[in-house]
This record gives sequence, structure tokens and C-alpha cells, in this order.
Amino acid sequence: MNYNGGNTTGFVSPAGDSLEGRIDLSATLDLSRPSRYPVRVAGDALASRGIVSGDILIADAAFPPAHGKVAVVMMHGTALVGQLAFTKGQWWLASGHAGVQAVPVTGDEAEIWAVITGLVRTEV
Repeated sequence: MNYNGGNTTGFVSPAGDSLEGRIDLSATLDLSRPSRYPVRVAGDALASRGIVSGDILIADAAFPPAHGKVAVVMMHGTALVGQLAFTKGQWWLASGHAGVQAVPVTGDEAEIWAVITGLVRTEV
């Protein structure tokens, strides 16, 4: 159902001049790219970055890793989401929890899968 501010039984909204058409989230988030996919967050490790449990992250496997970016990392068979850091010539994955040490993303059992390029929140 589309909202049309001109079809009301009461006063016309002053915001009616600013209405835009339908918003296609798939197009806005560019989900037609084969390298992009949604990931639902479980847990609050990145709450300090504004990412909370239930949020949907848009992961892009073709996006290059960068210091400070949030990423999906496969580590020992488990998919983890954390903040990347590049220090001393290697990548590290940091949790948002204070006191939790960053872990190195090295070896055959650790790989940066995707960088987070967007966030969708379904509950406010």
C-alpha cells in the first residue's frame, strides 16, 4: 500500500510536497549484486558501533577490507562479526566488548569473508 498525502479525508499534510515514490530496499541496498547478502545479528558485541541484536547487516564479499570497518570473518568454522584492525602487518578482529582481546585473522582457519556496507533496523 502506498501513502498518498493528497487522498485524505482531513487536512492535507504539509509534508505532501516532499513525498517520494516507493522505496525498494533491494535496489537501495544493491542486493542484486552476487557479492552482497544480508546477515542478521545475534548478540550485542557491537552495540558500541550502533549494531544491536536483530539488526540486518549488508555484507559485501567483493568490498576490500579496511582498518576500522566491520566485517564478517570465518574463524575455526564459526562466522563472527567484528571490527577489523590492521596492526603489525596483519588483520585483527576486535569485539566491541571492553576487556576482550582482539584475535588475529591468520592461518588456514581464519578468513575475512565480507565487509559490512549497510545496516537495516526492523525494530526501533
